[in-house]
Amino acid sequence: AALVDDVQSSAMKNNNDSCKVKRWDLLKAQLNNLSSAEAQHFLRAHSDCLIIDCRKPEEFKQVRFPKAVNIDYLAYDFWDRMKALAPERPILVYCNTSRRSIRVCTLMKNGGFRAAYNLRGGLREWVDTLGDGDLVRG
Repeated sequence: AALVDDVQSSAMKNNNDSCKVKRWDLLKAQLNNLSSAEAQHFLRAHSDCLIIDCRKPEEFKQVRFPKAVNIDYLAYDFWDRMKALAPERPILVYCNTSRRSIRVCTLMKNGGFRAAYNLRGGLREWVDTLGDGDLVRG
């Protein structure tokens, strides 16, 4: 009991945010993250790459990558649809800001997908960096 008290006391004394690594950053670091420019090059080099838009269907209808497939991360059949994909095929996953795509890529990694890639910063970063000329609207 004394050892537990010492550990808890020490943890409380050292509980400042300046040294903490956020869990979100740890999660992202374990994934294959591509910047917009890297993703653009990757897509050109891998014509067999499947592009998954993990946003809601309403978002997908507004703007998306050509040839993207919409598999809504929040849909009831999300994982069933993901499991139907070939786990060895290169897959680029994106959303608006990469919050959902990070979660999707984490699930994919844990589910045996070896070539899942997250678009860092999502569509927003893509548009800010490369413009929206490559995207489909409506």
